[in-house]
Amino acid sequence: MAHFTPPYARIAAELRRRIADGELAPGDRVPSTRQLAREWNVALATATRALTTLRQDGLVEARPRVGTVVAHRRRRTTSAAGPPADRELTRERVVRVAIGIADAEGLAALSMRSVAARLGAATMAAYRYVHSKDELVLLMADTVLGELRLPPADAPDAPADWRARLELGARSLWQLHRAHPWLAQIGPLTRPLLLPNLLTYSEWMLRALDDRGVPPTTALNLNVLLYSHIQGLAIQWERESAAESSTGLTEDAWMAQQQETLAALTASGAYPTFTRLVEALGEDGYDLRLDELFEMGLASVLDSVARAA
Repeated sequence: MAHFTPPYARIAAELRRRIADGELAPGDRVPSTRQLAREWNVALATATRALTTLRQDGLVEARPRVGTVVAHRRRRTTSAAGPPADRELTRERVVRVAIGIADAEGLAALSMRSVAARLGAATMAAYRYVHSKDELVLLMADTVLGELRLPPADAPDAPADWRARLELGARSLWQLHRAHPWLAQIGPLTRPLLLPNLLTYSEWMLRALDDRGVPPTTALNLNVLLYSHIQGLAIQWERESAAESSTGLTEDAWMAQQQETLAALTASGAYPTFTRLVEALGEDGYDLRLDELFEMGLASVLDSVARAA
């Protein structure tokens, strides 16, 4: 009777071969779970399990906003007897592993099964600590929001000026979204999440606006406006990460492929202002920088507060 090799094991074996033959060198990105699922016609969970097997063997490692890459040092992290005793499951481990998956591959790659596979545990074992993916995402969001380190408003190291305090809060949240792009997807503004660490951030912002003498409704609106400004740009950051992961094309490489189409549009004469502005930039062209857009929007909102209050 022929021996049956599970699909995840076949995928892992092929990736091992590519690494051994040098087709994938240390630091090279290996195909994402989406790419493997499409190439091998398997479920995302199967592709995740294949990468988990290689990760447990020390052949690959996950890097935030990059994906899974070939590790520089090959090391075994498990033995035939199973995971070491100090790697027992806890809710914190489940959440941290889930954050690692979302950071590297986006929320689409996250499931209770993928988390359990990364932990080398049965799917039902993860459910003992987190009841659903929705609950897991909330725990992830509150955990990373806890990374914000804003001093109490009355602390000696807190900025005394209202504007400086708002700038510190907004920039800290922007950097957090850059580190965890999936955070922008956690929920709509119309259904605010009552997460303790999100309220801690809002308390910081609202205290600065209240000290400025901004009326209650305006203060709440401005807090939402600044948050939505950050969230809106962060969504574009997350979409760019997902597009690069699924296509293998960087932003510059994708734009290079659009040059012929762009040339045809500007030559058509239908868009004179756009064409004139593009041509005025010369060979350097236009670079859309999200950090610059964040600063521009932040300054505009704070300027309006300064004028109104």
